[in-house]
Amino acid sequence: MEKNLKRIKMKISVVVPLMNEEDNIKYLIEEVEKALKNFDYELILVDDGSTDNTVEEIKKYMNDKTKLIILNRNYGQTSAMAAGIEVAQGDIIVTIDGDLQNDPSDIPMMIEKLNEGYDVVAGIRAKRQDEPVRKFLSKIANKIIRKITGVHITDYGCTLKVFKKDVAKNLQLYGELHRFIPILAKIYGAKITEVPVKHHERKFGKSKYGFNRIFKVISDLMYLVFMQRFGQKPMHFFGTVGFIMFSLGALIDLYLFILKLFGESIGNRPLLTLGTLFIIGGIQLITTGFLAEIMIRTYYESQNKKPYIIKEIVTKNG
Repeated sequence: MEKNLKRIKMKISVVVPLMNEEDNIKYLIEEVEKALKNFDYELILVDDGSTDNTVEEIKKYMNDKTKLIILNRNYGQTSAMAAGIEVAQGDIIVTIDGDLQNDPSDIPMMIEKLNEGYDVVAGIRAKRQDEPVRKFLSKIANKIIRKITGVHITDYGCTLKVFKKDVAKNLQLYGELHRFIPILAKIYGAKITEVPVKHHERKFGKSKYGFNRIFKVISDLMYLVFMQRFGQKPMHFFGTVGFIMFSLGALIDLYLFILKLFGESIGNRPLLTLGTLFIIGGIQLITTGFLAEIMIRTYYESQNKKPYIIKEIVTKNG
């Protein structure tokens, strides 16, 4: 494999979002350098509002291939990853966690796999070194995501992924969407495969993941399912649901009208209120569909604004 890899002349950009990882910086830079010694590469470290000495440690150990991006505050892993991808100049873009649980030595193997004709290669954490509860919840979440989206990726939580440049640059990462990159890539039209990768115990620092993220993940998943199925035609969703509600309301009111014709009293019937609510709700949903269509067109035609602000970009040579 090494022989084949030496023939690959494309530049590699390794993007690493970081938040309070001061103890991992030295080893991270060393491991990436060791893994990619036969490649033309750049290491992009994105500081996402660290409150420890992460920035100082990066400046201390960075080499000529290291680029430090400092965000003006904490935005979250997705925005930090998006900032790194924006700055990346490589033909191939790699995303990897900064806690050294992912192993940079897997990158060459994944690049070789990418060059078999794929657009994205996703990692599967083999022999995952995390707490049993976290692994159990992750397994359930992966199964639910696969079932709902139809995108059959084994390990959505593995940050280690390799992309062709055009795919990575068009992911449109917001919120907590870094977890759903394979879905975003699929929406873009990418050809995706996955390979087993190594996974290590965290040696330094603390995990940033907690149960409070579950609701954010659920919200983003709902958004992605909508975008996947109705992203370019939201009227197909709102219009269909609105038409069904409007029709039910109209049928209920027609039934009550017929009863009235035959002399029945309808003034105190709950169906009267229900039918009216269905009609009003249906009209509102259809109107929402029209507004969503207009917003979609505005979104695609508007300026490309970013959900983060880059405070500074630092290189070894200033």
